[in-house]
Amino acid sequence: MPSNVEIKARVSNATRLAERASQLSQSEGTVIRQQDTFFNCSTGRLKLRNLMDGSGQLIFYERPDCDGPKVSNYSLSTTQDPEGLRTVLADSLGVKGEVRKERRLFLVGQTRVHLDSVEGLGHYMELEVVLREDQRPEEGEAIARSLMKELGVGNDSLVTGAYVDLLLEGQG
Repeated sequence: MPSNVEIKARVSNATRLAERASQLSQSEGTVIRQQDTFFNCSTGRLKLRNLMDGSGQLIFYERPDCDGPKVSNYSLSTTQDPEGLRTVLADSLGVKGEVRKERRLFLVGQTRVHLDSVEGLGHYMELEVVLREDQRPEEGEAIARSLMKELGVGNDSLVTGAYVDLLLEGQG
């Protein structure tokens, strides 16, 4: 199962973070609109990501709910019928919640830097250090912590859980 090291943090100044990420990635980033539907499941999280272009991804992942860098193990399958798949999964498993966001993606080395504007929550940043098969999680954690510093993200901004959890807890 592929894995990455991930952190999530609140962003107080999205413009400044975008400028820093743009400098580090040497790009303006790619804007992606996404609607994630989370389904009830007994372990981990199961979500269908509608990429709003007729395609989607079904993603199962397991990750501890703690702040700071954490390892996420995941599996992914693509679909060309996200609405049809959503209906089947909703009917069979039930919907836990939905997240709508506009994501600006920057690539910095092996790290995906996401600057997210989440409907009902505000601005957040995610770092996903995609681990190679020969890499230990500790290496990914070191990369994530270093990038946090370069982006000006402090430990006091870190959040636990997924956006859907924050929405369900009413933290928006």
